[in-house]
Amino acid sequence: MSGEGQIASPYRRFTRAEWASLRADTPLTLTLEDLARLKSLDDPISLEEVIEIYLPLSRLLALYVAATQGLFKATQRFLGAEDGKVPYIIGVAGSVAVGKSTTARILKALLSRWANTPKVELVTTDGFLLPNDVLERDGLMDKKGFPESYDNKALLRFLSDVKAGRGNVEAPVYSHLTYDVVEGEKLVVDRPDILIVEGVNVLLAPRPPRDGREVPFVSDFFDFSVYLHTDEAVLEQWYVERFHRLRLTSFRDPRAYFRIYADLDEAETTRVAKDIWERINLQNLRQNIAPTRPRASLILTKGADHHIAEVALRKL
Repeated sequence: MSGEGQIASPYRRFTRAEWASLRADTPLTLTLEDLARLKSLDDPISLEEVIEIYLPLSRLLALYVAATQGLFKATQRFLGAEDGKVPYIIGVAGSVAVGKSTTARILKALLSRWANTPKVELVTTDGFLLPNDVLERDGLMDKKGFPESYDNKALLRFLSDVKAGRGNVEAPVYSHLTYDVVEGEKLVVDRPDILIVEGVNVLLAPRPPRDGREVPFVSDFFDFSVYLHTDEAVLEQWYVERFHRLRLTSFRDPRAYFRIYADLDEAETTRVAKDIWERINLQNLRQNIAPTRPRASLILTKGADHHIAEVALRKL
């Protein structure tokens, strides 16, 4: 059958085995102890996954970063500018419960071991959520994680300062225990070689203004982006399973925002978790997160066993 009229995919797709072969001679620099420290409670990642998926990705990113650094130096010479340093920024996007945090932490650990990128920082956009008292005042608590629940001006200002090579740029800190921004606590980012920015909506592109003004959005600052994908039903299952584990762990802390759920029985825990998933997280996924998947540089597709089954790399 002729391919006439069909639009070619902008991605080159790899099976797990095909992608793993691209590791070449990249050495494994993480131990089992490192992995145990880096992975999230709900993401049972293995060293095999690191070897077959993340080592090839770290090799690719090291090549990209080196090329970008060379281009920056050439531009500086052309402009006659003073020596400077512009961080390479990587975005990590995807739904709640898909494993973004583990992916971001593993990339940070692997990339910091490359000779040309010894300083790698990680920031999550959770810190740029509006404080709970503001969300409650504006009726947005059930929209937490939606685009309107963030202080987007502060996030854009942070990324602009980092990308401009400014030192000691501050980012707010979020506590998943208290489910709120920690007042007075800051994370300082000081001219990293690479900055990883992790968040559900980091690839979202707002509607352009009618008056043609130049309005930047978060992904404008990215040099590369990763989107983690899996089926909705699988994500719901992972979210419910995580909720059950949290009920037996952090929810029992007296300071926990979700302390009220710690004493629920198994059936009621499942009911509550499914309700939160369907009312909030699933709606955010469908309306805001999933539509940004085609904007990613790389798509990692997970199966129900948490293992990455397919890798799609955007063609240059």
